[in-house]
Amino acid sequence: MKENFVIKKAVVDDSEKVGEVFDLYRQFYKKDPDKIISIKYIKQRLANKDSKIFFVEENNICIGIVQLYITFDSLELAKKIILYDIFVRSEYRKKGIGTMLMNAAKNFAEENNSYFIYTSTTAVFGSPPCPIKETTSVCTNGYYACLLYTSDAA
Repeated sequence: MKENFVIKKAVVDDSEKVGEVFDLYRQFYKKDPDKIISIKYIKQRLANKDSKIFFVEENNICIGIVQLYITFDSLELAKKIILYDIFVRSEYRKKGIGTMLMNAAKNFAEENNSYFIYTSTTAVFGSPPCPIKETTSVCTNGYYACLLYTSDAA
């Protein structure tokens, strides 16, 4: 059976399916399961336009998400994007879903004239979280920071 993965930009109506995967993401980082609060959080982010979320689905089931926050860099006088959340359901890993999500983030950055995409996380499992090889990764006291994309136009 051929997999039929589709990437979409989330809207408020997608809150429940995206929120379910967001809850799995939070559990990955040792937070207690709470699907209701996770769905509510995602719904608020989308309704308030606080973040942009892209997700991959197959047969109307969300299997991976990336959540982006737009902010600004006062030194570069440009927009920048914080990639705060990226997660793929365990049974769908190693199938290119993470790459699809990272490409969606990069395309969004380019389309919105963002200077760069930045992410950081704690070293929960002892290895850098950067999902692509073309990154700069620095670890200080168990905290990783990764520069994932830099625009030529800054």
